[in-house]
Amino acid sequence: MSEENKAQTLLTIESMINNTNSRLETLSKEIKEHKSMLGSILENSDEYQQLQEEVQKQSKLRNIAKQKVLTNQAASKAMEDIKDLQLQIKEAKTALSDYLAQFVNLSGTNQIEGPDGVLRQIVYTAKLVKNKN
Repeated sequence: MSEENKAQTLLTIESMINNTNSRLETLSKEIKEHKSMLGSILENSDEYQQLQEEVQKQSKLRNIAKQKVLTNQAASKAMEDIKDLQLQIKEAKTALSDYLAQFVNLSGTNQIEGPDGVLRQIVYTAKLVKNKN
């Protein structure tokens, strides 16, 4: 592919990115408007409001009961274990991502065979975020 073709392709892709991002922003605004309208409709329903108040009362009672149970030593230990395991999972996922990136760079392939003999593909997910500068 010539440099001119690469440049044109790059400009085309950039335009598609900007158009799609604009469409996503428009759709996000539209969904917020529709959610707001739905919220207003629900607020104006007496039946819904009465049931919502009941649900809130029951939720408060459930939360109080849950807090009582969580003061139990076994429950506290289980919560600590869960938090520790979640942290370990997060760290392992970060390490795996780094290892996979290194593997792709060194091997030149985006596939790896697992110990079970299954061929797995290495994929990346990209998203567009505003620059903080």
